[in-house]
Amino acid sequence: MNSFKRVFLIVMDSVGIGEAPDAARFDDSGADTLGHIAERMNGLNMPNMGSLGLSNIRPIQGIEKADKPKAHYTTMVEASNGKDTMTGHWEIMGLYIDQPFRTFPEGFPDELLDQIKEKTGRGIVGNKPASGTEIIKELGEHHMETGDLIVYTSADSVIQIAAHEDIIPPEELHEICEYTRELTRDEKYMVGRVIARPFIGEPGAFERTSNRHDYALKPFGRTVMNHLEDDDYDVVALGKISDIYDGEGVTKAIRTDDNDDGMDKFIKSIDDDFNGLNFLNLVDFDAKFGHRRDPEGYGKALETFDKRLPEVLEKLNDDDLLIITADHGNDPIHHGTDHTREIVPLIVYHNGIEAGKELEQRQTFADIGATVADNFSVKMPEHGKSFMDDIK
Repeated sequence: MNSFKRVFLIVMDSVGIGEAPDAARFDDSGADTLGHIAERMNGLNMPNMGSLGLSNIRPIQGIEKADKPKAHYTTMVEASNGKDTMTGHWEIMGLYIDQPFRTFPEGFPDELLDQIKEKTGRGIVGNKPASGTEIIKELGEHHMETGDLIVYTSADSVIQIAAHEDIIPPEELHEICEYTRELTRDEKYMVGRVIARPFIGEPGAFERTSNRHDYALKPFGRTVMNHLEDDDYDVVALGKISDIYDGEGVTKAIRTDDNDDGMDKFIKSIDDDFNGLNFLNLVDFDAKFGHRRDPEGYGKALETFDKRLPEVLEKLNDDDLLIITADHGNDPIHHGTDHTREIVPLIVYHNGIEAGKELEQRQTFADIGATVADNFSVKMPEHGKSFMDDIK
């Protein structure tokens, strides 16, 4: 019999809690996403995460250490060779990624761009790391005049292609991105995601639309989500979770617009009667604040998330399990605009905890997947060790 009927898993995208043991290998010595944000904010106001034990993991300025934590708590070390969203998430569900996804800080090679040009009959502009809003501001008018595709990347392993919906309809842009995805599946490019970025409006007032679509690589092996689906359990994916796993093992996908919308839909989904995993990614921490090196915005987003937690906790049934973690760091005080190699917090809550305790540090994110598999008695992943016996 399952210990819990439903497992709710929240990934606070990029909310690291200090440098990983091998941070120097990634040029990330001294990275500390939560710690540095708290310092810049002169203290974070996150009493609910504090009550669950966040500052019991280690002191975070402004967050009181709980005398009697409501949750069990520890940190996790990433085992895989990388520090990106897909590597972190795939490891959470039981995989180990040996070869990191490629990034393109100097832009994409001519060979790839020439294939896209030949297929589409269109020119290409951009081809550099850029903010999506800034590059359409810079090149949107040129694109409207010429029909050239705006191609850009970021600190992530990603090819983004932007086009005005009046110049290239979303359906055509999606076809272009599907073709680009096929070109970049092999080890030669090893690109994590191809993203269609449609926009509308006039020069000086462009606005991206909800017709975005992500084309991810499929996970390199079967994950715990696949095993849950195989055994007829529900796997509800909120936010970009379905895209990250390319739909593998997902029985229901719910799109979200931002963190607030993600929390709204997550809280609403707690009312649904299902048996299995409910998996949410909160992307704003990373995309809007980490990469843009905005510690104040990041801190306010963390405090907003904290205010929503009581709504989550009061809805949980006695046979529900809540896990809160992260997938990597993105220290907004650190140099560059890249993710940072950090350990991540692990908070584990259910209504039956009388006093939370510190768990053993997990040596791979895959321990979460192993615990989920253990709970539902499905096939265990190759990697990871269940902590189920420690949290009952």
